[in-house]
Amino acid sequence: MLDQFFHPKSIALIGASSKPDRLGYAIWKNLHANTYEGSIFPVNPKYKKLDGQTCYSRIKDLPVSPDLAIIVTPAPTVQDILAQCDKKDIRSVLILSAGFKEAGTEGERLFRKLTQFAKKHKIRIIGPNSLGLQSPMHGLNASFSSGLPVPGRLAFIAQSGAMGSAILDWAVEKNVGFSHFVSIGNMADVEFAELIDYFGTHNQTACILIYMENLNNSKAFISAAKAFSRYKPIVILKAGLSKEGADAAFSTTGYQAGINAVYQAAFQRAGIIRVHTVQQLFDCAQALATQPLPKGRRLAIITNAAGPAILATDTLIMQGGTLAQLSPETLQTLRKQLPENRQAGNPVDLLGDATPAHYKTAIHTCLFAPEVDGLLVLLTPQSLTDPEGVARVLAEEVKSVFGKPVYTSWMGIKSVRKGRSLLSRERIPWFPFPERAVTTFMHMVRYRENLDLLFETPDELPIELEGIQKTRAHQLLSEALKQNKKRLDETESKNFLSAYGIPVNQGIVATTEDQAVEIATQIGYPVAIKIESEDIWNKSEIHGVRLGIETEEGVRHVFRFLMQNVQKIRPKARLKGVSVEAMAGGDYELVIASQKDPVFGPVIRFGIDGNDMQLGSDQMIGLPPLNLALAKHLIKSTRAASILKGTKTQKAVPIELMQHILVRFSALIMDFPEIRSIEINPMAISSKGAVALDATIELEDKKTNSRIPFRQLSIEPYPKQWIRKTQLRDGTEITLRPIRPEDEPLEAQLVKDASKESLYFRFFGYIPGIDHQMLSRFTHIDYDREMAIIALLETPEGPKIIGVVRIVGDGWRNSAEYAILVADSWHGQGLGTLLTDYIIEIARSQGYQEVTASFLKTNGSMRRLFKRKGFKISAGKDESDYAKLLL
Repeated sequence: MLDQFFHPKSIALIGASSKPDRLGYAIWKNLHANTYEGSIFPVNPKYKKLDGQTCYSRIKDLPVSPDLAIIVTPAPTVQDILAQCDKKDIRSVLILSAGFKEAGTEGERLFRKLTQFAKKHKIRIIGPNSLGLQSPMHGLNASFSSGLPVPGRLAFIAQSGAMGSAILDWAVEKNVGFSHFVSIGNMADVEFAELIDYFGTHNQTACILIYMENLNNSKAFISAAKAFSRYKPIVILKAGLSKEGADAAFSTTGYQAGINAVYQAAFQRAGIIRVHTVQQLFDCAQALATQPLPKGRRLAIITNAAGPAILATDTLIMQGGTLAQLSPETLQTLRKQLPENRQAGNPVDLLGDATPAHYKTAIHTCLFAPEVDGLLVLLTPQSLTDPEGVARVLAEEVKSVFGKPVYTSWMGIKSVRKGRSLLSRERIPWFPFPERAVTTFMHMVRYRENLDLLFETPDELPIELEGIQKTRAHQLLSEALKQNKKRLDETESKNFLSAYGIPVNQGIVATTEDQAVEIATQIGYPVAIKIESEDIWNKSEIHGVRLGIETEEGVRHVFRFLMQNVQKIRPKARLKGVSVEAMAGGDYELVIASQKDPVFGPVIRFGIDGNDMQLGSDQMIGLPPLNLALAKHLIKSTRAASILKGTKTQKAVPIELMQHILVRFSALIMDFPEIRSIEINPMAISSKGAVALDATIELEDKKTNSRIPFRQLSIEPYPKQWIRKTQLRDGTEITLRPIRPEDEPLEAQLVKDASKESLYFRFFGYIPGIDHQMLSRFTHIDYDREMAIIALLETPEGPKIIGVVRIVGDGWRNSAEYAILVADSWHGQGLGTLLTDYIIEIARSQGYQEVTASFLKTNGSMRRLFKRKGFKISAGKDESDYAKLLL
């Protein structure tokens, strides 16, 4: 969809110039400086000729409608030029002009007009305020960066033109190859998500690098990243970690920054590698291009000097890695084959007189040790060192082991140059310092762990959570909105939580002293008494809570004190009275909260209780929706996880209970976009259970337009609207519903029971086996861009999948690819027709323009099905034909 930007057959440069101090001059020269073979048409009424070539006064005078127009004229002129492009039927425009969203009120006005016009007239825009773009494999330099990198397999997306220019200069100097480079500027149209989709489907791109300052469309971004991060790693350098940095990013891009911790959670959920320096960006790219991912965090270190190994070890431990604990067998081999004075531990210190043979022994032993997940080989130039010889034996040993990454640090410059060159030729990454090598290893570890998390099979959980009283919750919220409340008081908030099955310590409101005594007597002493007011967010700040009251006189005294004290401190607060509760508690107090991030919408905050209402050091962020696996990971990522396992004096608490509470909390905030923020603080938990001791809910100031299902979320939740009951021809009742990650065991059984012929037709060949990685691709789907419908049959032995149909769409809602598998024993019951009709209905509702499918020429049943459903069938190459249905 973006080929006209990156592989145009013709280009119009609007604002071309012969003056060296003009941007139009730099672009004109760069377009001609390389091997681009397309036509280039300069447009500028000031010239008749430019470098001997005809220069056109107006766009309409161009002899053809070029694939791409590049605009370098001042911002106020761009709107008119865009209108001229529309009349000439130019649909792809690269705007390098500045002075828009980043330039204050007038720039914002120009930006809005630009985007509205482009959308109305279906013109695609990259920019404005863009550095430009490059396609080295096509010799295209449509940017004002003079250097064009060599062709390679890295695609680079930069939000900052200056940063992009600097990185391009670095890449040219270091001979780093790119498939594409693009500076997106103010993102009037084309954004991160669409470029990820484009580069993700480009077969010459192996890795996508991104410099990001801010994000606009978080939902599209996460959807695109999840679609490709498993197969084409995405590495992001996100600027704006500090508040000051985020403010600076806003001033240059014009987009509001979200909280850094939320970005981190989103990147993790999408399987993205996040780095913090430009150097790390390219270190990771190098490692991804040359080495397999480590299976764990256990690193073995081989060195000829203690100092670098100590630095490497410190870095490893500080970043959460582990020194591999070498087994007795591994240690025995090292001691037996190395000279006696060598350190046969980890790090393996070969000392300063280490020879290539010594290195060979240590490398071979560690690479074949099952307790080692990755290997770091360090070398410092000493009098007896042979850097090139060690590099040669390392390269030989690496070839003998598959699936275990190796990183190196040949320290020094002149004396190790030949060794480094040999390592580069053998595609073994080297680093000048050991810390960089370890940091890269840990980035790869976290990437692998994020992928494992993405595709972990969660424990079974009902689609409709038991005990949810959604109608009751709606009534509670509707009543509050009718009264124009901005906040719910504690009792109302707890009632709301209780409707979603979250355990609460519910109190009873007393408006008088006598009522408080009566309630306390009814509940039983000791009791807790709290001030009850929708205007008081934090009761502790005004001393509005008293615990452990054991007598009637105590209740009376506390009632009077709280009412009088609050009236003094908050005279305008609306007081209902006090809430009287039974004393409850636990061994630990946690926080479960949600607030709306300006970029990602509702987020979930979980961690150990603290006085700081902001994101604390041990409060982690998660994005809804949560399943049990994601809830477990959110808990495990906090310090609370180790505490909740119990101590010598306190029993362990039921972590599974907290997982279920988090899933219910996630469902609550997804179902009610009217909630701006909600906090359970504290959630007391012990070995006996959990209970919310206090809760507050804040509502949106304005009536939200987000009653459109889940519009406020960054990740599409499970689409319950596509659950349907139906019957087969023989009257058998089945359920058609979207697939879930929890369905992996059922999907595995379907594939296992299928005949060889059915599998051959479905997968276009023999599949030797099926594993979790393959199944997770089928069951962990992004409902925003693909859909899989299973036919579920209830049997005495439990539910069984008897058929599955799926569509996988492109990022532009243009085309969706269809596939189907029906259990052999259910052929002839019309199941294939039912599933096909249903998935076509879903494709239409999701806005796709066509459904396509490839099928084997010998698959007669599919051919007949496609003909009945109106697909147009065309002959394909080799053994397959092609079917297409226009929607």
